[in-house]
Order: sequence, then structure tokens, then C-alpha cells
Amino acid sequence: MTPAEQRFHFISGLPRSGSTLLAALLRQNPRFHAGMTSPVGALFSGMLNQFSAGSEFGPVISDEQRQRLLAGLFTSYYADLQDKRVVFDTNRLWCARLPALKHLFPQAKVIACVRNVAWVMDSIERLYRANPYENTKLFGDDAERSTVYSRVETLAQRNRLVGFAWSALKDAYYGEHASSMLVVEYELLAQAPEKVLRLVYEFIGEPWFEHDFEHIEYDAPEFDQALGVRGLHKVRPRVGVERRQTVLPPDLFEQYASLNFWQNSHSQAHVIRSAASAPSSASARAITPASGIAG
Repeated sequence: MTPAEQRFHFISGLPRSGSTLLAALLRQNPRFHAGMTSPVGALFSGMLNQFSAGSEFGPVISDEQRQRLLAGLFTSYYADLQDKRVVFDTNRLWCARLPALKHLFPQAKVIACVRNVAWVMDSIERLYRANPYENTKLFGDDAERSTVYSRVETLAQRNRLVGFAWSALKDAYYGEHASSMLVVEYELLAQAPEKVLRLVYEFIGEPWFEHDFEHIEYDAPEFDQALGVRGLHKVRPRVGVERRQTVLPPDLFEQYASLNFWQNSHSQAHVIRSAASAPSSASARAITPASGIAG
């Protein structure tokens, strides 16, 4: 298979919202490649910086050359995967780069994984507490990591792990290319994985593959150890929802539980909702633009 025959799609959205689980499921299909966050997003941004105003090289690189170089970044990075017809590249950055992605790959789709923001914060806080002898790289100094309040406030900043991903997701959700986005809620993916995956396949226009939801394999211990957050990308072998009490103080949980804009807002993005429009339901609705979804 030549690079031109590969199809590129993108996994993005909020952290701790099922992107690694989704990739672990998709990679069971021998025609697909998917995984955790790749370096392509960082390389993409680095190249753009070299093209842009203020760079000594910007004036001598034409738009056509820029497009070829950026498209070549994907085909070169994935050149060893010529047996994979469909490549899913994962990065929270992609929601902020949707205009460029659609220009480079007009048929590309973005699967945006989301979750109640309060539970995103809860999940990260649990990982932090599970590594009490490690100063994770998620925080820059003792002031940021000192208490649950400072940790959550730091994560929520617009240039940090959760804040950037949330802002980029909202940018794409209301943007001109929103119709190329499919929003997948974590709870529904965990409760009804086959129904959700069938809708994902429908959205990207690929024939269905029988997945094994009882035996899932994915882990990246070396990467997680380098961040000082053991277990960040480990997927449990069986899909399911873990019921638990939050470790966040009530005021903090309430503050971030109100940020789930994709649940009620109008957009041309596609959203997979439960039949009752609530996480407790395990039946997935057909995908439709968010502007056409009732509660």
C-alpha cells in the first residue's frame, strides 16, 4: 500500500476520557493503527513555527511547500505501517488544528473523547495520590502541587493539561469544521462499547470488524514513568464502568461539573448520546449533529 492510499483520522478531546481505551479497541482491527499520544502533533507545531512570521525561513517557503512538508510529516512517520489502511493519530492538539487538518486531509474525521470535567480532574487527582513518592511533571513546582485546590487550578489553566484540551475542544466544537467531529462520552463507551464503536465505524465510513471487549491490551509504562504518573495509559483488560466516590472536595467537584458544554449546546458536531441522554443508560443513539439532538 502506498502512503497516498492510507486514510488519516484523529483522536483528540479531553484527557482521562477514554482516548487510550478507544485506541486500544480500534487497534484490534488489523486494518487500523491507533495508539496513545504520538509525537506528530509536536512536530507539526514545530514545523509551523519555522514557516511562520518571525522565522528566517518563512519568507522563502511557499504555501504549496508548507502543505507538502506537513502532509509528508504524517506519511513519513507512518511509512512503516503500509499494511494499515487507516491510521488514527492521537493528540489533544488536533482539535485546535482542525482547519489545517481538513485542508491537508479533506476526508479526515476527528473522534473527540469527552467526560464530565469534574471526573477528569478526579481521575488525575487519583493518579497523583497513587504516586505519593513522585513529583510528577504535570506540575512545575511545589506551589502548584501543594494541595488538591492548587493542583486542579493548575490543570485548568488554558496552557495546561486539562485547560488546553478543553479550550481546543470547544474551539473545534463551534468551528466551521465541526461536522467532521464525533464526540464520544467516556461513560457510554465504557458501558456500551460495541454500540459506540459501530457508530464510530459508520462515521468514518469503514466496514465493521468484530472486536473483543473482554480482552483488551494496552499499556505504556516507560512513557508514564517518564512523566512520573504511573498508570496514566494503562487500560483494564475488560471494558466497564468503575463506580466510585470522588476524591475532590464538594465545592471543587461542583465547580468543574458545570463545564460540559457539549451536553446542551448547539453545534454541527456529531455527538453519541445515550437513549435517555444520561450516563446511566447503556444504549447508544444514532449520531446526529448536536443541534438536532434532544435531551
